[in-house]
Amino acid sequence: MDLGIAGKWALVCGASKGLGLGCAEALVREGVNVVINARNAAALAEAAAHLAAVAAESTRAGGIKGPQPVALAVAADITTPAGRAAAFAAPGGPGTAFDIVVTNAGGPPTGDFRDWGRDEWIKAVDANMLTPIELIKATVDGMAERGFGRIVNITSSAVKAPIDILGLSNGARSGLTGFVAGTARSAIAARGVTINNLLPGKFDTDRLAATVKAASSKSGKSEDDVRRAQQAAIPAGRYGTPQEFGAICAFLCSMQAGYMTGQNVLADGGAYAGTF
Repeated sequence: MDLGIAGKWALVCGASKGLGLGCAEALVREGVNVVINARNAAALAEAAAHLAAVAAESTRAGGIKGPQPVALAVAADITTPAGRAAAFAAPGGPGTAFDIVVTNAGGPPTGDFRDWGRDEWIKAVDANMLTPIELIKATVDGMAERGFGRIVNITSSAVKAPIDILGLSNGARSGLTGFVAGTARSAIAARGVTINNLLPGKFDTDRLAATVKAASSKSGKSEDDVRRAQQAAIPAGRYGTPQEFGAICAFLCSMQAGYMTGQNVLADGGAYAGTF
């Protein structure tokens, strides 16, 4: 399927590895130019080189219609005004005129809510609620003027099924979910702009490794035992991969997904047992 987004520009946050890199790679394979962002400059440079190789390979193979897409790297803290300004000022990039924005931030630390003070809560809300809102605010009106825009917020399955050790994430991401529910249904919906949330369950990433370690420490079980038990509880019988997560993201950014907005798309291998 041709997703109809070749030649467009995307900003993908947290894209040096894991789910963010999976999303950036899927978009590049569709011919989308990307500005990738993360704080670790070395890891981000490796990611940009990987994306450039993917772009070249896909172009040679005829999988991309049009010019070979580019991948620009901006190492900065996107949660700060200076970091966002740097992403928008990427040399060769589109400024704030992105057609696609994928917001993504590393989840807050695991732990017991009794141990968290105001500083921990503010940091979690800033990264996982306020920063996506600032990125939406900076780009959504331009999208509406041009008649096309796709915003995908990578949140968490914990929005639907809260996890006790992820209280900071449960709270901050739920706040973003409520904001998107209203904003996605405002006047921008009739002007070709969609905003959706993509909720990952257990994907084989560094973040999962951290939660496995925390669960191991809390339960006294080995990390291998925790992993086996987790995968046995998933109907699909395994963890997801960043590549298949990226493919879902790319579809939500496609022309074909223009009638989907304000939705929470759960990708968890069937782990959530609810009807709604």
